[in-house]
Amino acid sequence: MQAASLLALMGFFDLFGTTLSGWLTDRFDPRKLLFFYYGLRGLSLIYLPYSDFSLVSLSVFAVFYGLDWIATVPPTVRIANEAFGDKNAPLVFGWVVAGHQLGAACAAFFAGFVRSAQGDYLQAFMIAGLTGIIAAVLSLLITRRPAQPVLAAA
Repeated sequence: MQAASLLALMGFFDLFGTTLSGWLTDRFDPRKLLFFYYGLRGLSLIYLPYSDFSLVSLSVFAVFYGLDWIATVPPTVRIANEAFGDKNAPLVFGWVVAGHQLGAACAAFFAGFVRSAQGDYLQAFMIAGLTGIIAAVLSLLITRRPAQPVLAAA
């Protein structure tokens, strides 16, 4: 019951985080937003194994993780549109989503392997958290295309 409630709390905050992310993406540099989202995600994953697993500490995790659970989608779509154009971006983003699913399956397998080998998930959470922090830094390195001039009709 407690786990289901925490997952519901995470989903509730995901609704607000993703909606807010779409609004922010229309107003701010999507690379900086990704830096913030991936950094928050990485730090929350590093925090989790050191929490006392009480309802309060897991609720804190659920709120922060929920806020950026899918919040990365709007800035990623914006970056794909800027890099590949309106015509090709949907296909590219589809491949991003497919790659994400493959990566998630590999990460789940790796976490289970680590748990079987070491008896806990600590190293898996640390690697996942550090991966989030690395992704945060890498998002700032994404170059932007110069805006194409709009030609007026003659």
